[in-house]
Amino acid sequence: MNIEHFDDLLAMARRQREPQHLLMVFTTAECDADATPEQRAAHAAGKGGVLRPLMCVDKDPADLANFEALAAEARQAGPTWQLMFTAALAGRTTASEVKRMLELLVKRVESGEFGGLLPFNPAGEAVLIG
Repeated sequence: MNIEHFDDLLAMARRQREPQHLLMVFTTAECDADATPEQRAAHAAGKGGVLRPLMCVDKDPADLANFEALAAEARQAGPTWQLMFTAALAGRTTASEVKRMLELLVKRVESGEFGGLLPFNPAGEAVLIG
């Protein structure tokens, strides 16, 4: 199955035999403090910049109706975001394991290690980074 929208991921997670946690990091793109004039111009044009995590959350797929419900919850919880990075954690997990994995996910996003993560834009569409 191709994942073109967050709802595709949600449907896939619901079909798994093992329990799933969807781990999400919501980010914004900022211009680095030591950016060159060219980098600042590119960022102003909507390209480039540094991703900064704003908030993170884990969700049981059964607790999410769809992307729209998640987006509405995110709007209420925090500032406007530009990319949401998502990973799935399978199996029965403890709250401390989920917290540790969320912290790891945030660190991966901060360092630009996006392998294995699914990025989505504010419309819920999958984004190709690279």
